[in-house]
Amino acid sequence: MKKKMNLPNKLSLTRLCLVPVILVVGMLTPKYSIVAPSISFYISAIVCAALFIAASITDMLDGRIARRDGIVTDFGKFIDPIADKFMVIGTLFVLLYKFENLELLMIISLIIVVFRELAITAIRMVATSSSGVVLAANMLGKVKTVTQIVAISTVLLEPVVQWITKLITEAVVGHSVAWRYDILPLTWVSVALSLVMTVWSGISYIRSYWKYLDPQK
Repeated sequence: MKKKMNLPNKLSLTRLCLVPVILVVGMLTPKYSIVAPSISFYISAIVCAALFIAASITDMLDGRIARRDGIVTDFGKFIDPIADKFMVIGTLFVLLYKFENLELLMIISLIIVVFRELAITAIRMVATSSSGVVLAANMLGKVKTVTQIVAISTVLLEPVVQWITKLITEAVVGHSVAWRYDILPLTWVSVALSLVMTVWSGISYIRSYWKYLDPQK
């Protein structure tokens, strides 16, 4: 009789399955525009943010449940980090497409995140194959993940908040407040912080496990 998949693995698979949904919703809807704002854009941004946050919640739950119940599996060790990387990198591609005014920032973010993840994955493979050591997520890595989740959510939702603020002020005082809608200050700050943590945590991993990368072997 086949064993049923445990709950943490189901959560990881759910997270992985949400990624293509985010891509479809994000890339088949209008881009961000301050010249000709589209309600469809704001609706899609809210939906993408909701899906991304839901995926992020599964990321927090699956590992906690697995450790609590003692049901850590080889499949879970494989699918959990894969789902995490697809979730972040996939959504960054959506942001690159939807926010032309943030194109350079999103390109830099993608380059840093992809290179960091490739480097850490390679180190994990070498450490495991040569010494049987499994690289556990450290505190910097966990903080990095949180800052990435906050940054991506902020990019998606800050224009929505500005739009709602504009509608409310127009309804109350007859005109919108003096607001530069092409400037997204929270987005820039949160993305910058996430990139700092991405680089910092990557360097920390490399320094901690550099001993397993012996050039003489």
